[in-house]
Amino acid sequence: MRPAFNPRKVVKKPAHEKSTSWGAVAPWYDELLENNPDTFQEKVLAPNLERLVAPKPGMKILDLACGQGYFSRRFAAAGAQIIASDIAPELIAIAKKNSVPEIVYHVSPADDCSFVPDNSVDVVTIVLALQNIERVSPVMAEAARVLAPGGRILFVLNHPTFRVPKFSSWEWDEKKHVQYRRVDAYLTERKNQIDMHPGSDPSVQTVSFHRPLQLYFKHLGKAGFAVTRLEEWVSHRPATSGPRAGAENKARLEIPLFMCIEAINLKK
Repeated sequence: MRPAFNPRKVVKKPAHEKSTSWGAVAPWYDELLENNPDTFQEKVLAPNLERLVAPKPGMKILDLACGQGYFSRRFAAAGAQIIASDIAPELIAIAKKNSVPEIVYHVSPADDCSFVPDNSVDVVTIVLALQNIERVSPVMAEAARVLAPGGRILFVLNHPTFRVPKFSSWEWDEKKHVQYRRVDAYLTERKNQIDMHPGSDPSVQTVSFHRPLQLYFKHLGKAGFAVTRLEEWVSHRPATSGPRAGAENKARLEIPLFMCIEAINLKK
């Protein structure tokens, strides 16, 4: 039987002192998500995640690497109960300021959910975060532990097949008048320093880990999950001007920007 879920009675974990690069840009990130109506989070990720997660009253969701709580609040608005965590105390501080009673936040890395009882949640979400987390296997193991039998994990990535940091790019075929995606490396795992404000402040960086798709499947299988869904989502932003606009739009609609994987917890 699933333990009773009461987010206000779970064990409190001491806040981690370690900051992160995302914590360093917490105000900028919050401003981007909350005051820009044209973000990928607003136009692409949120509608699709709400469709797949299908949050509703009585559902228990763990939102790992929740950032400033953007998706946690979207799920809570549908009546779900939310526990959310992020390693950056700066982001959690912002999340708490904008919080609602259905959400309880914790400062913790994604591979440590000791504040969540075994078999107590219905869905685990990880949105655009696994690509910034070095140790995937313990994250999957923790998700499997806290999920009830038959519970689901859903995570969203920048598409690892077409978005390989420093090893992929948009290119133009002058002869064919075709915009295409060039990929120079894929199967090799890589750790890259990425500028958070390209062309602006090169000192502000984050770390991105490229992994081939098969590796995510292996980690899921090792943790006792079976993949039940894979969706690929394109950018919502059409090219509207310039001689290559038509070709750019064709490429946009053919080469996805994001990937979402859903897997079910097989434990009984």
